[in-house]
Amino acid sequence: MTTTQLSLEDIYLIALKALKAAGADENNASAVADVVMKAERDGSHSHGLFRIPGYVASLQSGKVNGQANPELNARTPVVLHCDGDLGYAPLAHQRSLGKLADAATSNGVATLSITRTHHFAALWPETEALAEQGLVAITCVSYLPNVAPFGSHEKLFGTNPIAFAWPRPNDSPVVFDMATAAMAMGDVQIAARDGKTVPEGTGLNADGNETTDPSEIIKGMLLPFGGYKGSHIAMMIELLAGPLVGETTSFHSQKRDSGDGGPPRGGQFILAINPELLSAGNWHNESEAFLDRLSHLDGTRLPGQRRYQNRLNLGPREINTELLKTIAAAK
Repeated sequence: MTTTQLSLEDIYLIALKALKAAGADENNASAVADVVMKAERDGSHSHGLFRIPGYVASLQSGKVNGQANPELNARTPVVLHCDGDLGYAPLAHQRSLGKLADAATSNGVATLSITRTHHFAALWPETEALAEQGLVAITCVSYLPNVAPFGSHEKLFGTNPIAFAWPRPNDSPVVFDMATAAMAMGDVQIAARDGKTVPEGTGLNADGNETTDPSEIIKGMLLPFGGYKGSHIAMMIELLAGPLVGETTSFHSQKRDSGDGGPPRGGQFILAINPELLSAGNWHNESEAFLDRLSHLDGTRLPGQRRYQNRLNLGPREINTELLKTIAAAK
């Protein structure tokens, strides 16, 4: 595999140019380009420039509104809703998360539902932003069906990621962002591109047989992590990010999707909690003692530590050269 070194600024500008050329306006393009750059900065290659061809395709097909103007409204002081206007999620986040943080800080708990949106990025930016304001945060989204429920050979769930963040007043938040599939589809696609195999238990081929060939899994289906336990969590996310917020599940999202390779329209559920109010100020010492113990166990690290370590490197990143050619060729 041949790679090209690019600065973080170059990564941002490449993403911005491609998105604007495909029909996104400045607000939408810059919001997406920012999360793409941050994914590359943090080492999340499956959610960085690798996503740009999908973003571009869904703009060109007309499925995504490149001039989306997301609107936030408060249904109650603690129940917020953002209509994504059929655009990409990052701009909706920019216009909503501050109000969600204010509501949770004042009232203890607040929720944000985002509908009529297309989420194609990592989930950690939303939860980390809330944790940096002293809040516990949980968010989840569904996707197109490409995961078979436990015991089945039929795709029904999306990869259905969930992210969680815990604030640390004197340190970086603890943040995890994970698919409920055994492996994120983006990582499977990158493995296929690079000619690598994936671990056993990742997925099945089109005939329902287990395989470590990522190309066969793409034609077939992924498996949930942890057997029936991961399958149940994936089901929960379908309900939280679909019906609970007034959107569809992965199964029905596929029926209205154009099949252009970009993300489907769907919903997002975000919960923000003020630990200071819920615990009456008694949360910090106990949580820090627990996290300190966890971080000092042999072979462990706190979630997010590798991402924070990657951020310290402000130098160029290695980007797949063929990917850059694909992005440059997109019109």
